[in-house]
Amino acid sequence: MPELTEALHRVDVLGVGVSTVNPRSALDEVTRWIDTGRREYVCVTGVHGVMEAQRDPELLRIHNASGLTVPDGMPMVWAGHRVGAGWMARVYGPDFMLDVLARAAERGWSSYLYGGAEGVPELLGERLVERFPGLKIAGAYSPPFRPLTEAEDAEVVERINASGADLVWVGLSTPKQERWMASHRERLAANVLFGVGAAFDQHAGRARPAPPWLQERGLEWAYRLVKEPRRLWRRYLRNNPAYLARSVLRPPRLRPVDEG
Repeated sequence: MPELTEALHRVDVLGVGVSTVNPRSALDEVTRWIDTGRREYVCVTGVHGVMEAQRDPELLRIHNASGLTVPDGMPMVWAGHRVGAGWMARVYGPDFMLDVLARAAERGWSSYLYGGAEGVPELLGERLVERFPGLKIAGAYSPPFRPLTEAEDAEVVERINASGADLVWVGLSTPKQERWMASHRERLAANVLFGVGAAFDQHAGRARPAPPWLQERGLEWAYRLVKEPRRLWRRYLRNNPAYLARSVLRPPRLRPVDEG
């Protein structure tokens, strides 16, 4: 197997190609894109994203067309280990955001924050600059909950491009953020778009992550269910058992990134 297996392979998890990366290799890949002028988007995916893709062929295509689809949930990591990708480790969206922003502060990359409730991206920007002195926040915008008109969407694109941002952080939740990145990738000049969802609220101080010991055991879903039972019980009741059952019938496999 080639040396740089992290960048050359994905694990097929029910048709979704999950990149065989860990936090270090994912950060290095993003850095390589910026250094070489590539324009990509990054999906941050766990069981929820994989199961949504089972019901939406376009969402499946979006995940597989990404520059990286990183393993946000431990079941994605376990799938990789099962097929021999022992170097894989969880690339937790909020932590990955901090890793990239630490490097951005060092190298002068600027970021645009798109998404979250009203006032959240601005608050997030303030918190991040406090955390990473020298970090450049090129702009922040919280779109309305409703679909944007064509004119409004064109204005958003113009605003982000005019900011000169190298990175665009998208906090719209799955699957909305994945669809947004795919539909805007060619219209935005920034090198990399990241769909990081709940990271906006976490780093703005509006939500707390699950304890690390729960995350390591793949039980973050239980913590979130306790915190938001009304919003999440249907998701987990439908997705988790279905994921387990389908994974038995269609085991994961390792595939080169160029394979369809």
